[in-house]
Amino acid sequence: MQKEKPFSQACENNKAPILEKLTELFKRPGTILEIGTGTGQHAVHFASHLPHLVWQPTDHPQNVQISHAWINDSNLTNINAPIALNVLNGDWSGLPAIDGAFSANTAHIMAWEEVEAMFRGVAGALPKEGIFCLYGPFSYGGRHTSESNARFDLSLRTQAPHMGIRDMEDLKVLGETTGLVLAEDFEMPANNRFLVWRNTLSRRLR
Repeated sequence: MQKEKPFSQACENNKAPILEKLTELFKRPGTILEIGTGTGQHAVHFASHLPHLVWQPTDHPQNVQISHAWINDSNLTNINAPIALNVLNGDWSGLPAIDGAFSANTAHIMAWEEVEAMFRGVAGALPKEGIFCLYGPFSYGGRHTSESNARFDLSLRTQAPHMGIRDMEDLKVLGETTGLVLAEDFEMPANNRFLVWRNTLSRRLR
């Protein structure tokens, strides 16, 4: 009997609106880095609908195996094998050259120092003018965009003090210090946002 694949209802709910944005932004062939692949549902959905892209899944070393079932069952040739990536260790050299980056629902789970490391790593790995798409809930000027987000933030911080919905003012400052400039901020369903950051640096890590 085949083992049931891990499943995320959030991925199922948001994959269509996210795909719509990715389709608009990544029109040219290239390799897209996904940080925090999770179950692999996003990787499979996006790669199947965007055949001109090569999808590179990554996740924390403790979680990277979670995506294997979805990715292996898909038999898609434009998804690379998932790579273990701890954003904090600063070693992104094991990644292939990338043309864009994407991450969903990670910033509020990561510790702030991990968010900082993610921005630094992405900025160093992207080509100049490369795009980093960041999806999830965010606050503005210390205010949540909905009561449900306020409750979610409280729930996160109750679970672990290092977690919590990130504020756009902090993210913009972080972006400026790492070379990532906020180019677009799209409203998405369920009180989420789709942030598009453009890399202003002319270097890569490699």
